[in-house]
Amino acid sequence: MRNALTTKLFAAILISSSLSGCGVLAVGGVVAGTSIMADRRTPAVQSIDKGIELEAGNALAKRYGDNAHINVTSFNQKVLLTGEVKDADIKGQAGAYVKANKNVRSVFNELVVGPNSTYTARANDSYLESKIKTQMIFTDKLPSNSMAIVAEGSSVYLMGILTQNEAAIAKKVASNADGVKDVYAYFDIISEAEKIRLEKEGKADESQPNTMPKQ
Repeated sequence: MRNALTTKLFAAILISSSLSGCGVLAVGGVVAGTSIMADRRTPAVQSIDKGIELEAGNALAKRYGDNAHINVTSFNQKVLLTGEVKDADIKGQAGAYVKANKNVRSVFNELVVGPNSTYTARANDSYLESKIKTQMIFTDKLPSNSMAIVAEGSSVYLMGILTQNEAAIAKKVASNADGVKDVYAYFDIISEAEKIRLEKEGKADESQPNTMPKQ
């Protein structure tokens, strides 16, 4: 029990540090190892997701410049696009560009046509994300390290590999957070049996079902 609480506290500190720009990388290699083992994606898929985010994020920023502010989030090779674009054409082009990536399973294009958000608005989004992530960490029976949480304006987007019960808990936690208007869930839903298998193996199957609920 004490070890579990210590791990959660450490995770909360890591979230705060990363958002403030003061990154904590590892202590004797323990933090990095714990993160990988707690994630239901395989290390290979985690690497692919990071590659998708970096490649697509850089390419779209270079292509559209000040005409767009696009955030790229990839989890289990499912990609979420959030932010603002100058017009509908850019929104469609951005979605098509990401979808053409051979490593991308599906794309959820939540880009909004309108002016780019202010730095104040983005700071508020970061604060909301950190608040919800911390609440997820301290919620029992919720694999917070196997989820991605994105806040854009008053909307929150959830991705991850969860059971139906875990998904319901995650959506409830996000919905109850102050300042949240809407919650959109794009989970890969797994069975209880698959959950047990993943907990034993410490890794996720690379071929999760491609469910796309928007609730």
